[in-house]
Amino acid sequence: MTKTKTPKKKKTRTNATAETMAAGQRDISVSEFFAKNRHLLGFDNPRKAMLTAIKEAVDNALDACEEAGILPHVYVRVLQVNETRFKLTIRDNGPGIVREQIENIFGKLLYGSKFHRLKMSRGQQGIGISAAGMYGLMTTGKPVVIISKIKRKKAHEVVLKMDTTKNRPSVISDTEHAEDDKLFAEGHGTQVTIELEGKYQKGRQSIDEYLEQTAIANPHAQITYATPTNETIEFPRVIDELPEEPKEIKPHPKGIELGTLIQMLERTDQRQLGGFLTKDFCRVGATKAREIAKGADLTGQSWVKTIGHTEAEKLYDSIQKTRIIAPNTDCLVPIGSKALLAGLLKEVKAEFFAASTRPPNVYRGNPFQIEVAIGYGGGLGRDDSAKVLRFANRVPLLYSQSSCCSFKAVAETSWKNYGLTQPRNSIPSGPLVVMVHMVSVWVPFTSESKEAIADYDEIRKEMKLALQECGRKLGTYLRRRKRMARESERRSVFERYIGEISRCCNSLVGADTDKLYKALLKQAKRRTDDADAELDDEGNIIDDGGRLGNDDDVIIVDDLQDLPEQEDTLFGKSAKKKKKKITKKKRGKK
Repeated sequence: MTKTKTPKKKKTRTNATAETMAAGQRDISVSEFFAKNRHLLGFDNPRKAMLTAIKEAVDNALDACEEAGILPHVYVRVLQVNETRFKLTIRDNGPGIVREQIENIFGKLLYGSKFHRLKMSRGQQGIGISAAGMYGLMTTGKPVVIISKIKRKKAHEVVLKMDTTKNRPSVISDTEHAEDDKLFAEGHGTQVTIELEGKYQKGRQSIDEYLEQTAIANPHAQITYATPTNETIEFPRVIDELPEEPKEIKPHPKGIELGTLIQMLERTDQRQLGGFLTKDFCRVGATKAREIAKGADLTGQSWVKTIGHTEAEKLYDSIQKTRIIAPNTDCLVPIGSKALLAGLLKEVKAEFFAASTRPPNVYRGNPFQIEVAIGYGGGLGRDDSAKVLRFANRVPLLYSQSSCCSFKAVAETSWKNYGLTQPRNSIPSGPLVVMVHMVSVWVPFTSESKEAIADYDEIRKEMKLALQECGRKLGTYLRRRKRMARESERRSVFERYIGEISRCCNSLVGADTDKLYKALLKQAKRRTDDADAELDDEGNIIDDGGRLGNDDDVIIVDDLQDLPEQEDTLFGKSAKKKKKKITKKKRGKK
């Protein structure tokens, strides 16, 4: 007897209505978004997350100290709690934070003072340190502990966590801690402690590498680093003067888009178009404002509130057609060639150093400046590819190297012209360190995690020009060294046979053997005088005024015995004798 199969009931689909869809819609908090997409902020994995947290805290510490006119001393401690959990403590000697601002700075995303101003600074978006605290809360459930001391006031301890659904801080405790005053030897400063899940590992893209590179780009800062293995590493200060303070500028007309112009017209306090153009933009005077207004069939006395979308489009087109000088560059403070060389000398064990600082330039109306420094030879690895150190506003960039404009500029530079080996479409090989630094009021990062510089044509061109300038100096040095070595070989051949020639001449014509030997030796030295060329402490060629002899942006360290011995590492402590002497000389009038 066959069984009849009962047909399966079809599942009925419940179709949503406009009303049910509307009921499910709600605001998305920015902190809730980044909590689910933390990889966008650099918290991809435990190792990178720990580095990102320290990076954000150290950057904030350096910015705070410099704005307050204080030579920075930053203390970093990484304490391992268990196999996967670490407690990070970062303390600075900055001016401290007023009590009312502590929870907003550390417990709220997109809160800060640097986003709306056009002025060089390390931080830009107001995300970093609060995102680090949010990551620690998500992975360990532990709140952030902040201790801040303002001058002539007691230390204040605030324990807080972030409410990610509302993007606002929740204060757990708020107490005065007079016993914590001893943490701040200068009477002021801030300390933040974050417990998070992480992974500690030395080598490339590590906390150790980040702090070493930070010391290179900030030779005016002193950094003390306590590792998870209870080792204390000091990165001493080599320049006792702060960089000049950058000045804030107004937007440049050439750097804005139509929508931004319309918004600025709607928000301006100026009533007339002439006042709007001269007061709300940089590099626009009264004459240039009249020229821009005339090109849009307007006048300087036109009322701003009467300018609609059509008039704004004409005004925007007139701005693009008008010649306006580049924006002010006093908003930029480059490291400077001498400070670059001092930083490299402190951390890189090479024999040849050169630096170049390009004049300021503009991309999308934003002023920027490129600096490049190189180190060659010495104790650097000769069989590996060159090491590329990338910086933006004095901050090391350790990830996304291949997508960074700095790396592409190094790969596109023809290093073969300067005596180096270079595989096709790649960076050069050999004992070379290349440092590329971009300074700007707004660095065009490729993502919120600030790991790579976007590839703008104007930026890459400036980088290549600076790299080529340093490459020419290196090529001159290498050719000089080769010529000296070649002449030394020639002399050794002469010396090998001079004695025999002197004895033969004595037996043939009775010439004085010693007198003839000295005359021939003198002639050999004159013919191979390049072998006797010497370079002084600053790379000047003593016996002639060669091209390197008059270059203040070149340092050559001949006595490599003073360089420290290291195992499988690029950086090390500063040399005790000659390197310290050179650094002091190069500082000079800095």
